[in-house]
Amino acid sequence: MKRRTLLQSLPAVAFFPAADWLASVQEKPASAQSTTPVYELRVYHVFEGKLDDLLRRFREHTTKLFEKHGIKNVAYWTPTDEPLKGKTLVYILAHPSRDAATSNWQAFATIPNGKASATSPKPMGNS
Repeated sequence: MKRRTLLQSLPAVAFFPAADWLASVQEKPASAQSTTPVYELRVYHVFEGKLDDLLRRFREHTTKLFEKHGIKNVAYWTPTDEPLKGKTLVYILAHPSRDAATSNWQAFATIPNGKASATSPKPMGNS
């Protein structure tokens, strides 16, 4: 079996450590839910020809800013098939809890000179 075929056949959870995934889906009392890790799957679309600039900005600046503000960089990848090839960045970020995610994004949004809005989209709500 080709590597690409194998990877496409695996469910997404196969790429996460089993213990972390299991802990995040188990029922917990309300008091414990505030310490449940939160993972964000984010998709960034760019205009044709701009992906290399975006990747360079993430590599040289954005990932460091995320870490500085308590946001853990988990995984980054770009699609290799059309129609998203060459114009999409997919990535996963992690926070220790939902409350931490909220405060991390608030801190990230206060970066002077609008650097936050130039490096990453705003979170898409509380779902």
